[in-house]
Amino acid sequence: MDIRHLAPEQLSDRTSDRRTLASETVYEGYIWNVQRDEFELSEGADTLRRDYITHPGAVSVLVLNERDEVLLINQYRRPVGMTMWEIPAGLLDVHGEDPVAAAQRELAEEADLRAEQWNVLVDFHNSPGSSSEANRIFLARGLSDVPEDERHERDGEEAEIHGAWVPLDGAVQAVLDGRLNSPAAVVGLLAAHAARSGDFGSLRPPHTPWPGHPAFR
Repeated sequence: MDIRHLAPEQLSDRTSDRRTLASETVYEGYIWNVQRDEFELSEGADTLRRDYITHPGAVSVLVLNERDEVLLINQYRRPVGMTMWEIPAGLLDVHGEDPVAAAQRELAEEADLRAEQWNVLVDFHNSPGSSSEANRIFLARGLSDVPEDERHERDGEEAEIHGAWVPLDGAVQAVLDGRLNSPAAVVGLLAAHAARSGDFGSLRPPHTPWPGHPAFR
């Protein structure tokens, strides 16, 4: 393996145009599908075959109030059989919806909140070895309540959602203690903690391009 020294500004994930030989959907699910691709890493190399989840992507919202508290919501997650403390989030499953608009919608639907100030906090892939899911976390500040008559009626697992305001430092410690495991919450809390040291001045504007999401390249 070639190991080299890089300057921090040289670090960047990049799209790769590897040659696809065949592609098919082998399973169609309620929310996402499973795709099988055959491809080459280089011309004439052995053909590789991989199955992976094709996912519409998601947005999440790290909500920070004027008291340096973050909003966490508690929700049941069937695949892991746990109730988990998370940050508001949702799928990008509305065709053509802008990620910022989707984040604003999810914040209103899951937390009954609106925000005046939005920034991109961090982008990540949940499991790039097995899923195409890309997740963008926004930082939302300048909060106000959604009026009672405009609030979303939650159903399914969302009907059980309840929330809590927690000091950012305390929530980060819960991550480091292993008490919080939701990936968007873990990534978002650690990113917010790091960004706060520079008074959030390094954060990107809300409509910053998102090449990590296949649909927005």
